[in-house]
Amino acid sequence: MLEAQFPQWINQIACGLIGSGSECFGFDDEISRDHDFEIGFCLFIPGEDQMDRQTAFRLERAYAKLPAEFMGLSKSRIHPVGGSRHGVIRIPDFFMEKTGFPQGDPALLDWLRIPENALFELSRGALFSDPSNRMGEILGRLAHFPEDVRLKKLAGELLMMAQAGQYNYPRCLKRGDTAAAQLSLGEFVRAALHGIFLLNDVYMPYYKWQFRALKELPILSELAEPLEYLISSGNDSAQGPEKTALIEDIAGVFVAELLDRDFSRASCGDLEKHAYSVNDQIQDGTLRNLHILAGI
Repeated sequence: MLEAQFPQWINQIACGLIGSGSECFGFDDEISRDHDFEIGFCLFIPGEDQMDRQTAFRLERAYAKLPAEFMGLSKSRIHPVGGSRHGVIRIPDFFMEKTGFPQGDPALLDWLRIPENALFELSRGALFSDPSNRMGEILGRLAHFPEDVRLKKLAGELLMMAQAGQYNYPRCLKRGDTAAAQLSLGEFVRAALHGIFLLNDVYMPYYKWQFRALKELPILSELAEPLEYLISSGNDSAQGPEKTALIEDIAGVFVAELLDRDFSRASCGDLEKHAYSVNDQIQDGTLRNLHILAGI
């Protein structure tokens, strides 16, 4: 279709499947297809300063006329709940929606304001064709956190692990406050999950996909089972001490990884001390001096 109807533009159009939707992550299954799912792909085009509205409109019409069925799957007759995820999308609009920056060029402190699940979306999916490399160049800039930002986020999550797991969980048990104890576990597990993704230098997805994505990671993915146990079991007199010990075991795994990677200079099992040591490794003074939890 592009070769036949838009030969003069074909070198300016990128084709791919990138954005929201589990099919972009390789996570889709029969259950996920009950909403926001249809056959389709994305045609990423330049901004209005390079491609006029009339051409973009013609391209939208041409895309709409493509076959409504493919390999037994159908195209939705109405826009999915999440809005149009396929078809013709202007590149600046796409990156503005995901990051707040149409050229995908946030300054160092701006990275703290971008939702990480949006960055995860940009790191997955596929580009089938990108002759101008316009999409690829921007995606490359956004592929990983700047190292100082990664360290800031890691420091914050280590502190949360220490506060929620090593400190508050056993105190809640002593009070007999099992609800607060379970909330503490939830905070510990959430922080640990994010910490693992940060140690792998990959973005963490939306919460419902975090354990699924964790199992694919090369570093510390073995913690998936103990972390799941912490939030899926009770806090009675037998389980409480067992889970307290398990938290310390998980903390020990983190400490070993931090020391092995030279992220921390602390020499103890207290994750709070390691959190501040990681924060001290940040090179940018402004970012380093922000509150230690500024990155989470």
